[in-house]
Amino acid sequence: MADVIYYIQLGMNYLRPVLEVLILTTLIYSGLYYLRGTRGANILAGLLIILLLLTVTSDLIKFEVISWLLNSFWTILAIAFIVIFQPELRRGFAQLGTTPFQHRSKKQEAITEVVTAVLNMAKRRIGVIIVFERQIGMRSIVEDAVKLNSKLNSHLLESLFYPNSPLHDGAVIIKNDTIIAAHAILPLSKEESLLKSLGTRHRAAVGITEETDAVALVVSEETGTISLACRGNIKRNIKADKLRRYLNSLLLSGNESSFNSVFMMDELDGFADEKEME
Repeated sequence: MADVIYYIQLGMNYLRPVLEVLILTTLIYSGLYYLRGTRGANILAGLLIILLLLTVTSDLIKFEVISWLLNSFWTILAIAFIVIFQPELRRGFAQLGTTPFQHRSKKQEAITEVVTAVLNMAKRRIGVIIVFERQIGMRSIVEDAVKLNSKLNSHLLESLFYPNSPLHDGAVIIKNDTIIAAHAILPLSKEESLLKSLGTRHRAAVGITEETDAVALVVSEETGTISLACRGNIKRNIKADKLRRYLNSLLLSGNESSFNSVFMMDELDGFADEKEME
């Protein structure tokens, strides 16, 4: 028994430094990832560059005063960090305090806003393609689009697709309750059976769902019919009273069985699972 305890303690002595490095690496990476694209990230980069240049210069030329100031600076760095990154820290603590129930509630509110906007645009036969980003990111597509990062709102969504507006062409990409980009160009599906039967907007919806786990919502400009695409499949002619239920099933459950259940419900209601387009 004593030998077992000895080997466990010996193993912990080796594992402890590894665990410490992993924890510190995770914390540093998470912090930098959280700050990406914010004003705080630019300030942090500027501070690091200045500190690096001053440190190298003071070491080479042996500036005693600058070296002393640099050593003293680290004692007040914690306070400076809190002051500089106050907005980011506030946002981070707010997210930590958000419960899963609140997160789900925000998603439901976002779905409500989308459904309201889509039904209004379908009545007016305005062409629409909205992509809901899920687990697989679409950074390459977002980088080439017009970044918005705006709170999702039905009026804003309708204005983006308003005919002749600068951003009405292309897709709007939504993540959680935020419109992250507009005027996004999506890859077209290369499925041979769809080349002749699909319009460009619907082929783009199928194309993005073939490459990612996103859910794409389409409104036909010619007929005003609503379609949903996921995992390379597309469901046509979705009625207004079922649109919210389908989006809740696809976006809130977080698993692929929910998409299969959408088709099962359609079959029970007399709809067909199809890839044929107008």
